[in-house]
Amino acid sequence: MRFLFAPLAALFMFPACATATVAADPAETGKAVGNVIAKVGDQAITFDEINIAINSSAIVGVSIPALGTPQRDTARITVLDRFISANLLYLDALDKGVDRDPVYRKTIDRFSNAMLAGLYRKRIMAGDIPVSDEEIQRYFKQHLPADTEMTDDLHTQIEATLRRQKLHERMATADRTLRDGIEVVVHEENLAAGDDGTRAPDTPLAEAGAETITWEQIDDRIIAAGKGATMADPLAFAQEARRNALEREIDLRIMVQKARAAGLDDDPLYLKRMKEYGKTLLTNLHRARLAKSMEPSEAALKAYYQANRKRFVVPEARKVQMVVVKTREQAEQIRGRIESGEISLYEAARDYSTAVNARQNLGEVGWLSQGEMAPAVDREIFSLEPGELGEPVESPAGWHLVKVLEVKDARFTNFDDEATRRLTRRKYLHEKVDAYTADLRKSRFPVEVYQERLVQLEQQEADAVKALARQADEPGSVTHERVRELNRFIKSAK
Repeated sequence: MRFLFAPLAALFMFPACATATVAADPAETGKAVGNVIAKVGDQAITFDEINIAINSSAIVGVSIPALGTPQRDTARITVLDRFISANLLYLDALDKGVDRDPVYRKTIDRFSNAMLAGLYRKRIMAGDIPVSDEEIQRYFKQHLPADTEMTDDLHTQIEATLRRQKLHERMATADRTLRDGIEVVVHEENLAAGDDGTRAPDTPLAEAGAETITWEQIDDRIIAAGKGATMADPLAFAQEARRNALEREIDLRIMVQKARAAGLDDDPLYLKRMKEYGKTLLTNLHRARLAKSMEPSEAALKAYYQANRKRFVVPEARKVQMVVVKTREQAEQIRGRIESGEISLYEAARDYSTAVNARQNLGEVGWLSQGEMAPAVDREIFSLEPGELGEPVESPAGWHLVKVLEVKDARFTNFDDEATRRLTRRKYLHEKVDAYTADLRKSRFPVEVYQERLVQLEQQEADAVKALARQADEPGSVTHERVRELNRFIKSAK
């Protein structure tokens, strides 16, 4: 069954302007299996991907929605929409050949080299390092007092110590022998800082085996090394630092060559990380360039601000404390007692205010913007200075005594203010890119959301959480045992 995107937006809160296909189940199209919950062109989006993104998206002070909760389902739909948009931009980037861009190629090649060199050091240079029980016992006798008891924890610690020592020794040996059998030629004459502005991109800096390292491949690293050295120490030799940076690059390239010879470029971890990084990099690069192409003129930006001013302006707000009583006479009497210092406004709110929760909040009603209170009370609040106690003011609720505790000035009220201009530009470009992405959904790349599969997986998650909760409550469960251990620890610490 196929629908326009609007019913999905009503159900899932996707942007109403977008268009997509909703497949009742992946099996209907034969294009999706397992925990795939959506497809954008040939790009699958899985339930696991969305969950990982949610778990990685916590904001300070805001908790990640718990598994199996409605809040989790709401967050999942929001993240799914972002994944769909990102995949649309990725496919558009491929369609426009952004993956052939020199900046992209240079960045992706560097990431690949770093990944392969890291795998080579870990898998080949370090490898498995065995530690025998005899070595552990010998270390134990040589380095620990005779009356020390050999516990399991101590055994593990000694084993880890010996493995670190062996690793250090092995890596030192491997570093010394890394270039054995490989011819390395360095073109020192092409490293002079004075030629940086005129040096041709394909100028060779070094040869490592059959590979040539050119200026355009590592120019930023060489320049940064020289500048960094002189910034840290004005007496340092920039040329030496540049040469050292080149030597590090040579070693890196040799490790990459050996990693490829060992077949590490077919390693599943390498392939997975390369795919993830390449896709993210390409999407972000394309998004940034789209935004740059949509850069508004000053007149267009100002017109956008004026047309959407209410979305930018943060009005003045005042933190208010208030006492509400039934009569003017009572309000004036309380005000006199407060002014004389006989009672405080907090005490007056606690003992006399008719406002709901006055005893609990002692009259503090929080931050208010203009227009939130009855007109007379509103005028009084926004005419007072911080710390000033107002005159009795009447509203349908009674007579009010108001005090302003703090004031937050209005923000983003003047387009000529730099902060306001930056905010306006950011929202303008965000809307333009969103509109561009929405058009991709409508006319360029098919979007399918497997609604029934998504609901099914959400229910499986909720059922699994309930099952784990039941298991945790059973006598003798791991949870119960951990609680008992914690209680024993607390008692022993007292």
